[in-house]
Amino acid sequence: MAYEHILVEIESPIATITLNRPKVLNALSPALIGELTSELSRIETDDSVVAVVLTGGPKVFAAGADIGDMADQGPVDQLLRDQTGRWAPLAGFRKPLIAAVNGYALGGGCEVVLMCDMVIAGDSARFGQPEINLGIIPGAGGTQRWPRTAGKYVAMEAMLTGAPITAQRAYEVGLVNKVVPSEMTVEVARRLARQVAAKPPLAVRMAKEAVLKSFETPLTEGLAAERKSFYFLFATEDQKEGMHAFLEKRKGNFKGR
Repeated sequence: MAYEHILVEIESPIATITLNRPKVLNALSPALIGELTSELSRIETDDSVVAVVLTGGPKVFAAGADIGDMADQGPVDQLLRDQTGRWAPLAGFRKPLIAAVNGYALGGGCEVVLMCDMVIAGDSARFGQPEINLGIIPGAGGTQRWPRTAGKYVAMEAMLTGAPITAQRAYEVGLVNKVVPSEMTVEVARRLARQVAAKPPLAVRMAKEAVLKSFETPLTEGLAAERKSFYFLFATEDQKEGMHAFLEKRKGNFKGR
């Protein structure tokens, strides 16, 4: 499909989606959100794509919501538009989603990063929730995902001061997997995506589901869900192939069945 606000590159078994509103620092307008979630929904049914890299390009990831579009709205306008609710297809995306972040990831842009499964940060990256400076709070998961990832005190500082943190600090508190030179960010993220895409697709999907469930359920429920998925995978062809390939000292040929 032809999009106005995102670029899509498919190099099976991975896809790279680039936010493409550079003149406004990739501000997250309803139109951009719609295009991104629509493409993710399409990719979810595309068997040729196993993992996705999401980036904003070489200079900025996303500087947040389009404030000019929101400034004069009231609560009913927000309720009817449900702008933050529109992120559900991204948060619920079933395939591995890797953020490649250069420059600012602020406000909604930072919340998008937090919805991803792994994060590669360029050394220029900055992460923050400046909503407090506008008289509001994060509305797309920032208050919930920051403490679950970086802990209460780091989250409180981010929410209450609005001050961004560096890529290195984000690495130290567990918000990102790796910090790399900015010119390498997307390529390193693609390498990671290809590494994941080489694994058995059903096992990858269930591993992602199990990890995400740990943030939402008590330990006993999470362990029960993990156990069911573990047992279920013994019904797949990939399990037989993976174990026999290990015993035969060869590389597995996984087909997602």
